[in-house]
Amino acid sequence: MITEKEVVSSQIKKVGYDEEKKELFVTFHKGSTYKYSNVQMDLYLSLMSADSIGSYFIKNIKGKTNYPFVLVS
Repeated sequence: MITEKEVVSSQIKKVGYDEEKKELFVTFHKGSTYKYSNVQMDLYLSLMSADSIGSYFIKNIKGKTNYPFVLVS
């Protein structure tokens, strides 16, 4: 089951997480949604509690080879 939350960020509109599948869903303000695989719960929780969700995402998830991603919509 995916838990999805609107976030306060200049880049990211919504973040979803499927704990069972360890998948992170990121929807950007421009409308694209990407699914990132192999994301552990602690990384998701750190992202959601970061002072800047966008900066945390860029520094710790985006472009990292251990979190392969696909465009969902």
